[in-house]
Amino acid sequence: MNILITGGAGFIGSALIRWLLTNTKHKIINIDKLTYAGNLDSIPNNIINENYHFERVDIVDQKALSRIFSYYQPDLVFHLAAESHVDKSLTNPDAFIETNINGTYSMLLTSYKYWKSVRSSNKSFLFHHVSTDEVFGDLGSTNEMFTEDSKYDPSSPYSASKASSDHLVSAWGRSFDLPYVMTNCSNNYGPYQFPEKLIPHMIINATKGEKLPIYGNGTQIRDWLYVEDHVEALYKVATSAKAFSHYNIGGWNEMKNIDVVNMICSELDLLIPDKPKHISSFKELIDFVDDRPGHDKRYAIDATKINNDIGWKPRENFESGIKKTVNWYLKSSDWVERVISGEYKLKRQGILSE
Repeated sequence: MNILITGGAGFIGSALIRWLLTNTKHKIINIDKLTYAGNLDSIPNNIINENYHFERVDIVDQKALSRIFSYYQPDLVFHLAAESHVDKSLTNPDAFIETNINGTYSMLLTSYKYWKSVRSSNKSFLFHHVSTDEVFGDLGSTNEMFTEDSKYDPSSPYSASKASSDHLVSAWGRSFDLPYVMTNCSNNYGPYQFPEKLIPHMIINATKGEKLPIYGNGTQIRDWLYVEDHVEALYKVATSAKAFSHYNIGGWNEMKNIDVVNMICSELDLLIPDKPKHISSFKELIDFVDDRPGHDKRYAIDATKINNDIGWKPRENFESGIKKTVNWYLKSSDWVERVISGEYKLKRQGILSE
């Protein structure tokens, strides 16, 4: 197949491309604007081959998208391009509206025009929209889990923009019969994740002997999904699921944020015997800070449907996944330094400017 991936220089997008280039013979077309979190270093040169093509494009640019669709003739689109950092959405919501809503609208317009032009020739086409469990809001202190039928109740500008994009995709399917599948995933982690996110932020700060800031009391609960498990699930859904179906993808790994950080510190204590002189354990660097506005207390995904329908379940539990992740960051200091020497300086975001 010809597979077009938006946001292929981002965390999940680059993981998907690495997986596809390693495990399939499909032609991969990576389109990415290369914003602050886009990093082509996340696709190592040793796996790039004649089946990989990169186009630097902003997905709101319909003219550029039309050219790409016409030239590459995609059979499958994975739409992952998005602004994704919740704190940043509280500081600068404009970028989230532009990329996540207007960008998805442009992708749908272009995809529909392209599909109309080729469907008479029986060419296959599917639009796979990749979204988040955050569109469902906060489970609070209940024992419930998000299912494919959960109502939408977003809490942040980020999750509201992703909810809007989900509704646009569903509407294009219902109104125009555009073939799509939609997946909503839990919190991803793993190699090549940008340092603004919790797990890499904690690893990098700890190795530098800097404070590990934890929002509130750290009891917020997230369901953690190893990124390589996620991208395998994405491919299975795209190649096995019926059009117009929705699937939740989760790791069955509910963890409090403070427990996540403690596990990272314990792993670092084992791997780095020569610690900064002012500490005997990395846990001493933990620093509780004011909670962020509208911070959801708990997310948890029920991934029963994708297991029953498609036969997917995660390979990694959190303990095995976090060991792989910590080890990767410790061995990839060159990648880390290239990333943090750019725009992002590991400063706190999440306070709306006046």
